[in-house]
Amino acid sequence: MGMEIIDFKATKCKHCYKCVRYCGVKAIQVKDERAVIMPDKCILCGHCLKICPQSAKTLKSDLNMVRGFLREGMRVVVSIAPSYMGLLKYKTIGQVRGALLRLGFEDVRETSEGAAFVTAEYARLLAEHKMENIITTCCPSANDLVEIYYPQLIPYLAPVVSPMIAHGKLLKEELGRDVKVVFLGPCIAKKKEAMDLRHEGYIDAVLNFNDINKWLEEEDIVIEDCEDRPFTAFDPKVNRLYPVTNGVVNSVLATEEKGDGYRKFYVHGEDNCIDLCKSMSRGEIKGCFIEMNMCSGGCIKGPTVDEEFISRFKVKLDMEESICREPAEEKQMEPVWENVNFRKHFEDHSPRDPQPTEEQIREILRMTNKLKPEDELNCGACGYPTCREKAIAVFQHKAEVSMCIPFMHEKAESMANLVMETSPNIVLIVGDDMRIMEYSDVGERYFGRTRSQALQMYLYELIDPVNFQWVFDTHQNIHGKRVNYPEYNLSTLQNIVYIEKENAVLATFIDITREEELAQEEYERKLETIDLAQKVIHKQMMVAQEIAGLLGETTAETKTTLTKLCHSLLEDGSDAGYAGGEREREIPGVQLGSGAVPLKGVMTAGAAGAASDGAGAGQIPGAGNPADNAGEQKKPTGYVHIGSANPGGGKSGYVHLSNVDLKKPGGSGGK
Repeated sequence: MGMEIIDFKATKCKHCYKCVRYCGVKAIQVKDERAVIMPDKCILCGHCLKICPQSAKTLKSDLNMVRGFLREGMRVVVSIAPSYMGLLKYKTIGQVRGALLRLGFEDVRETSEGAAFVTAEYARLLAEHKMENIITTCCPSANDLVEIYYPQLIPYLAPVVSPMIAHGKLLKEELGRDVKVVFLGPCIAKKKEAMDLRHEGYIDAVLNFNDINKWLEEEDIVIEDCEDRPFTAFDPKVNRLYPVTNGVVNSVLATEEKGDGYRKFYVHGEDNCIDLCKSMSRGEIKGCFIEMNMCSGGCIKGPTVDEEFISRFKVKLDMEESICREPAEEKQMEPVWENVNFRKHFEDHSPRDPQPTEEQIREILRMTNKLKPEDELNCGACGYPTCREKAIAVFQHKAEVSMCIPFMHEKAESMANLVMETSPNIVLIVGDDMRIMEYSDVGERYFGRTRSQALQMYLYELIDPVNFQWVFDTHQNIHGKRVNYPEYNLSTLQNIVYIEKENAVLATFIDITREEELAQEEYERKLETIDLAQKVIHKQMMVAQEIAGLLGETTAETKTTLTKLCHSLLEDGSDAGYAGGEREREIPGVQLGSGAVPLKGVMTAGAAGAASDGAGAGQIPGAGNPADNAGEQKKPTGYVHIGSANPGGGKSGYVHLSNVDLKKPGGSGGK
């Protein structure tokens, strides 16, 4: 039910455990590092709602539901708690009623009317003197505290409904069951009480003063400017004091006719109420009438009241000064007295949580390195007063092991130390004043400074801080920058990151000195290889040029020699190799003197004669008659002409060099 009233936004929860620390009954479970309200254990004191620094908890409002009642034309009556006298701004009480009537309500009545009947019931119990102790039951949060966590004290609870329920019953009896009753006050536990099955249907909605102020503002209604419309029911007088401390006791004292033998006192505030219940459980209190209120200062300091703008001391003084101390007149109350039952039966709602054994508690404590009693700090940072209580909560799945702040701090510190001790890279954290805040142990090997020494130094005493200063100035990070420190014979690859929350810089230096040396050696080897290749290329070019020169000379010499040899052989062959009277030989081809290369076989003069049929003596087939072509001799393809071009001018003819055996001087030249 508590979860239906307090809206919890898990995404806003930052696991600060503040709500756990301030919750007197530990009705908040921490699950996955997020706080979760346990509805069956929550007493709706609203303390967590007020102290949450992240505003992760908000109160669900019935405002839209009430507006819906009015839109549908229902009869709606407001029961306004007497705390309005200190929490709303007005000139006369009637202006408050006038402003609410302008919103569309059928009537506005004071809850103090119901308080008058409750006071009368308390006076009757005191007069009967049947109860060992009497605890007032006006505060639904205090009632829940007893029913859930101290059920053994239920016999001490006055069996009387609260003023809100009493007034709801009165209005339903007077105006009819079809009327909708809306309670207006500063309490959120009233929402749960209104839904309680033991008196369901008497209160249809619950609004707080923040809801009504918002509504009035939207409608542009200012209370101080409204018409004075006084309350029409009987004057509750002293019963308007219920919202302030000792207000119930004062109302009872003003109402009862004679002494009753009970000692009367009040207790307010969650911690005080819990202490009272513990004391009563031990049997230390007897014969007392006790006004118990969970809100420190009474209802005027309820969980929806803004403490920044409301002074509970001023409100208390103002109310006590303005409220009549006389009791309500019984004759005005009599018409409905006998028709309404104001009694209430309280029940044991205590949870049945499993309880761990001593060994199970010790095992959970060991999870946070609490091996012996002196390790149990009982610091309360987790929200539980002792380490044992927190261990029990872990066993009951209400808390997590990680909620132990000293243990987690020690664990984080040990992890940080482990990084600093074992990291192969240089790790530095530097503040904006350039003082070294952290320094890994490996730094001693490179910079010659131990960690303790470095933590007493400024960065500029160790290295050039220019890159760090740039990161501080620009809030931009540096990644993968190569920086050399010749004085330390060190080459590094640096990552420097700005940490905004700490206004510090985190740097990691990776030692790449050996890699740089290897890279330099590799570069030098490449230069040597290139130089050697250039030398080889140069030498090859020189050799090629020399070979080309030699080839040219050799070719020229060969040509000359062969030419001379051919001439010599032909001259010798014309005198000794042929019979007289033979015709001159013609060697087909180009002239040897021009350097032509022989292409075809050699024909001697005799062979030419054998082919004289149709060609004529001394002709080569296809060459034509030399006599006919004296002026323009046509040389047969593939033959070399040797000698004079004039047939009659001396030895002349064509010869194919492939048929010339240069090794046989004087040979016939024929195949």
